[in-house]
Amino acid sequence: MPSSDDSGSFGRSFWSFRREQVHSMEANRESSALELELDSFQQRVADRFQGLSSVSSDEFLSIQWIRKMLEEFACSLEEFKNILLKNKGQVSKPPLDRLVADFFERSVKALDICNATRDGIEKIRLWEKHLDIVLCALDSRNRALSEGQFRRARKALMDFALAMLDERDSSSVVSNRNRSFGRHNTKKDSHSNHHQSSGHSRSLSWSVSHSWSAAKQLQSIASNLVPPRGNEIAATNGLVVPVFMMSYVLMFVLCALVAAIPCQDRGLNVHFAIPRNFSWGVPLMSLYNRILEEVKKQEHRNSSGLLGEICQVERCARHMTDLVDAVQFPLTEEQKTEVEQKVMELATVCETFKNGLDQLERQVRESFRRIMSCRTECLDILNRGNDPE
Repeated sequence: MPSSDDSGSFGRSFWSFRREQVHSMEANRESSALELELDSFQQRVADRFQGLSSVSSDEFLSIQWIRKMLEEFACSLEEFKNILLKNKGQVSKPPLDRLVADFFERSVKALDICNATRDGIEKIRLWEKHLDIVLCALDSRNRALSEGQFRRARKALMDFALAMLDERDSSSVVSNRNRSFGRHNTKKDSHSNHHQSSGHSRSLSWSVSHSWSAAKQLQSIASNLVPPRGNEIAATNGLVVPVFMMSYVLMFVLCALVAAIPCQDRGLNVHFAIPRNFSWGVPLMSLYNRILEEVKKQEHRNSSGLLGEICQVERCARHMTDLVDAVQFPLTEEQKTEVEQKVMELATVCETFKNGLDQLERQVRESFRRIMSCRTECLDILNRGNDPE
């Protein structure tokens, strides 16, 4: 008959084994729940950008499309932040702490592109002022068109063309007032506020330094962006994958902004390649390649930006310039009709600009704030390490 000590030892061993089984089952359930959550998040991001890639060529890179892209980015970033906050323990441990810190280092560089985008929108508004003069000069609803009105329109169109050429030739090397969203700093670079070229002012306040380059900024963001290794995925219970995904989502959004909106030294010379085993990479790669195709188009070779409305207004301005240069007085009825049609076409495009630019700027500002908020909250976790909750 076994002794009571042996019986007690067996009992303790049995219950210890049972506890280990229960803990193992609970850990497995938690791991499975996290895996499902991460898979679901990645699929939602894939669906969002798949929707963006399914638009027609007329809608692609329009103000409405850019706004939709920023909305999808904001939703993805908010979900990403929540996942990190729910997994504080792992976020503050190697190797995830380093990878998350790398992501937020990229997000700091993204803020400059947000600022440059906002200032590019301001530049578009300056172009609009020249076109407003054209529309006012050639408004024939309450008066007959005269040679003086055409001279005024011709000068405004010339100023508009000079502004566009100025942008392309200088890659937006303009004055450098360091102004971020909600912050003003005018201590440096005040010596280069104005540069005159053929009577046309190139001065404009920008929020990035004189030597800043959008192309180089994108290259810096893309550097060392490599897919997670198997041991990193295992060590982080898969959490490293959404960090990698959001790095590419961030980079794509910034590439789209740089391509669409006038900014300093625009260029997309970055390594943008996502392994095929990531489902969300398919729509991102498709969209990026589509942007590159737009860049290569003949009509966009010298464009100040691929934003659809910029292309439309450039085309309308060219047609209007050809018409203004060709008219002879007295105007024939056919010429009057053609002028009215071109004025109406230009007015429609300008109205779209005015209605969309304010909303677009607000969304760029909001993207700036969301990036900052996400970075601040999550880096606070890293700084606190494994403090008990």
